[in-house]
Formats: sequence, C-alpha cells, structure tokens
Amino acid sequence: MRDNKYFIPSVLIIAFILSLILLTRLSSSLSASTAQEVAKAKLTIVWTSGDPEVAHRMVLMYCKAAKSNQWFDDVRLIVWGPSARLVAADKDIQAKLTEMKANGIVLEACVVCADSYGVSERLRELGLVVKPMGKPLTETIRDPTAHLVTF
Repeated sequence: MRDNKYFIPSVLIIAFILSLILLTRLSSSLSASTAQEVAKAKLTIVWTSGDPEVAHRMVLMYCKAAKSNQWFDDVRLIVWGPSARLVAADKDIQAKLTEMKANGIVLEACVVCADSYGVSERLRELGLVVKPMGKPLTETIRDPTAHLVTF
C-alpha cells in the first residue's frame, strides 16, 4: 500500500519536469524564429537629394554596405525627386548603381518626378524600374518588417 501512495506523486513530478523541458525548448525555437524574422527584414532607402556628395558619401555607401554585409536580406533604393536628375547625369553614380543592381539591390524611381525632369527613359536604360511610387512607399511604411530611411 505504501508503494502506491508514492507512485502517483512521482509520476506527476516526472511529468512536470518533462513539461518544463518541453516549454524551454519551445521557447528557444520561438526566439530563434523571431531572430530569423529580424534578419529577413527589408530596407528601403528613399533618396531625394540632388547633392552628389550626399549620394557618394552616404546613400550609395550605406545601401551597398547594407546588402553586402547582409544587414538586410532585401534592399531597395528609390530614386525620387532631384536625385533622378543627378542619376541621369552622373557617370560615377551610374556605375555604382549598375554594380548595386548586379549585387541584388532593387533600383526604382518615381515616374512622376523622372518625367518632370525629362529623365524617365534614361533611368530605364540604366536598369531602374520607373513607376508610380506612392502606393509602394505607403505599403513599405505599413509593413512591420520593413525599415525606411530617407536622404
């Protein structure tokens, strides 16, 4: 009789310990998947400045580094406003954008701005996707996995 009275509490203790182990492993798995989600975050850079120094010393450097160092899996550069005119005219910037595109950076431009500067066709020739950007930018702003930087 005495053996039975200790048997049930022992089973409960073992079940409790196994439950704790299972919960600990499940918690570790959730933490790992959360870390993977952060690693897969998207970066969108909206570049509006027509200043070549801003382009060379900040925008293009950071965009390239973000992709090559895998700080973000998806990197997108949106050329908007005066930067469209600068891209169309500056051979050094064009060369850097060609290299960035080859490395997997998505290059886009606002069609309204590009049209207003008369450079839409030139940007397309350089490999940029020229399109309306209001809706895509809004979607980026609303996306909890996206990060937005403007220059």
